[in-house]
Amino acid sequence: QVPNIIKALHKQLKEKSIKSRQGCFSLLTELASVLPGCLADHIPALIPGIVFSLADKSSSSNMRIDTLSFLHVLLCNHPPEVFHPHVKALLPSVVTCIGDPFYKITSEALLVTQQLVKVIRPLDKPHTFDAKPYVKDLFPGTLKRLKAADIDQEVKERAISCMGQIIYNLGDHLSTDLQPTLKIFLERLKNEITRLTTVKALTLIASSPLKIDLRPILGEGLPILASFLRKNQRALKLSTLNALDILVKNYSDSLKPAMIEAVLTELPILITENDMHVSQVTIMFLTTLAKVYPSCISKISGSVLAEIFQLVHSPLLQGGTLNAIIDFFQALVLTKTAAMGYPELMKQLTAPVYSSGAAGASLTLHKQAYHSIAKCVAALSSACPKEAPVTVNQFVQDVKSAKSSPAVQVLAFLFLAEVGRTTNLSAQRELRTVILEAFASPSEEVKSAASYALGNVSVGNLKEYLPFMLKEIGSQPKRQYLLLHSLKEVISSSPADSLTPYVEDIWALLFKHCECTEEGTRNVVAECLGKLTLVNPAELLPRLRKQLSAGSPLARSTVVTAIKFTITDQPQPIDALLKGCIG
Repeated sequence: QVPNIIKALHKQLKEKSIKSRQGCFSLLTELASVLPGCLADHIPALIPGIVFSLADKSSSSNMRIDTLSFLHVLLCNHPPEVFHPHVKALLPSVVTCIGDPFYKITSEALLVTQQLVKVIRPLDKPHTFDAKPYVKDLFPGTLKRLKAADIDQEVKERAISCMGQIIYNLGDHLSTDLQPTLKIFLERLKNEITRLTTVKALTLIASSPLKIDLRPILGEGLPILASFLRKNQRALKLSTLNALDILVKNYSDSLKPAMIEAVLTELPILITENDMHVSQVTIMFLTTLAKVYPSCISKISGSVLAEIFQLVHSPLLQGGTLNAIIDFFQALVLTKTAAMGYPELMKQLTAPVYSSGAAGASLTLHKQAYHSIAKCVAALSSACPKEAPVTVNQFVQDVKSAKSSPAVQVLAFLFLAEVGRTTNLSAQRELRTVILEAFASPSEEVKSAASYALGNVSVGNLKEYLPFMLKEIGSQPKRQYLLLHSLKEVISSSPADSLTPYVEDIWALLFKHCECTEEGTRNVVAECLGKLTLVNPAELLPRLRKQLSAGSPLARSTVVTAIKFTITDQPQPIDALLKGCIG
């Protein structure tokens, strides 16, 4: 249908009637947004109409704004090469609009120009188009708007963003104009109204593959950026941290230790559980610093680590922030600095657990904190393979010892689970017995952690552990609930191809227990069934459906619950098959 629509609109785009043309652009804007790329073959038919509406003296301001806003959508949703033959025709009328006295037209035109710059010279793929002749058209008009102080706020911001894009894509063609322009950015950085946009533009420039020379502004710019970390504006803090991260990665040879230290003193206060996202971005920046300037990190390690350990022990820590902390610890331990070596970090991470009192006491930290500590300790072990076997032994001994408090046992099991998932722990001969003995512990937390450990240790060694686990589920009714939880971990964390040989045995066992009178047990069986179906949906989903017409009401309810666990957050091969099952 698209060719027919274009054919019908083609004539109307040159009509005198402004209303008709606005209607055409409104329709085309929707079309380009809804079907990205659908107008690629029709660009030659559209360009004359666009140029006509931009250049036509009788066009109203709204007409021009609508035309520019359509052009922006068009440029964003189509591959750059389809526009290359038309740049010569398009550019002059867009540049004229940048100089328009009406601020709304200028603002739209700058947005279009920013997109045009990406089209003229896309840096992410090879192309043959020569952008150089067009720099002299693009640059002066944008520069004039960048210099102007008495213009609308939106125009100021878009002029900064547009110039940032020009330097990112075409900086190597600007020769002597580059440094004076960067100096203007420095001025805009000092202005409260334009500083956030300027930080984003500088981040873009610093990440350019053209390796733009920023040395002349770094000496003055870095302390200004450091001062932004103290400001109350959250967006400014986050953008500044991103900018500093890119500068340290790409310009490390131009930054002096004194400059870095000015930034470092601002960081500890940003790490707090009150704002996990700012903490995460700060810790990611610290990881970059630990890799690029290991010597600088040691100067603030005390204050930063104190804050990070508090986060690790916080019930709120999870997801991205936890992963950032894990990366940071791994980078830190590899800097080989004495105060932050493996034994030191281990001791500080686990201190609150070991100081948690007598064997009878319950858990002192929040449950989430034990998972976080275990993940961090496991990450340190994988970064220092020489130390790992000793740590594994120590935790196995902790679990065996009658003197260990429940808190210590829980941490030990969670650590063994983290390590066992990726490493074969068959060298630990007594591990299996130790875990099964813990199933009889008086503490519910210890039992649950032991069950989690058995499942994850099995993932790292399916051949030895899985047949044993299936046999135990069949023969140990008292431990069945915990063992089924272990099985759920195995199914959730094992790659599909390694599970395939065991699918039939697991399937048969689960259906043996799907009529259990205990609802808790049935729910775990259902979760196992649902997750197992994801291993081979084409074959297992029809078999699961078949069970709906067989068996007792209990068995049927288990199957219905199992379907719930086949629905996941991420797209999966099963999604297409589920459509026929549900509804």
